[in-house]
Amino acid sequence: MAGYLGFPEKIHEYMLSVSLREPPLLRRLREETEAHPMARFQIEPEHGQFMAMLIQMIGARRTIEVGVFTGYSSLAVALALPPDGRMVACDVSEEFTSVARRYWKEAGVDHMIDLRLQPAMETLHELMAHGEHGRFDFMFIDADKTNYEGYYECGLELVRPGGLIMIDNVLWSGRVCDDADQEPNTVALRAFNKKLLTDSRVSLSMLPLADGVTLALKR
Repeated sequence: MAGYLGFPEKIHEYMLSVSLREPPLLRRLREETEAHPMARFQIEPEHGQFMAMLIQMIGARRTIEVGVFTGYSSLAVALALPPDGRMVACDVSEEFTSVARRYWKEAGVDHMIDLRLQPAMETLHELMAHGEHGRFDFMFIDADKTNYEGYYECGLELVRPGGLIMIDNVLWSGRVCDDADQEPNTVALRAFNKKLLTDSRVSLSMLPLADGVTLALKR
């Protein structure tokens, strides 16, 4: 939700007013999801637009998403992919992803998205077992925080050199800065962020976008 990292609301609103180009279909999906009890799982529209630009910048054709929810991020990415683009989307919820499927179909991108409803680590290991090492251009991680390190390590196997891994919620509403917060998700994110700082396998940038995102470019 806007401003929860302390970014002034007035500036945030101005930024959106002069830069956000949200397609009507994405807006409808966002507004529908805002009524959901778990709406906090949805990324912000400027985040989706940024992802779409990254897809275009690196010329991505094959992508992975870990954590689909109702499909805003996957739809934003799929709309930015070329016609022959493909995505492997990982989630465990038929309920949440049924909304995503509906919007993917309306957008005409459902044929591009291979949704796998099982624990994401199983899907990632299956991809590796089928020789998919280095065959993906982009990976987005936005799921259970205690498994971030595992998803990331699989991503480094599956993404090509020059490919990009984007990780969401790395600032965790500022809780990663509070040493008194020893909740498992916070501890996992804190350790993950520290690990990436010294990981020579990637070029690294952390941005205060929404709840914090890290970009890891595979060397």
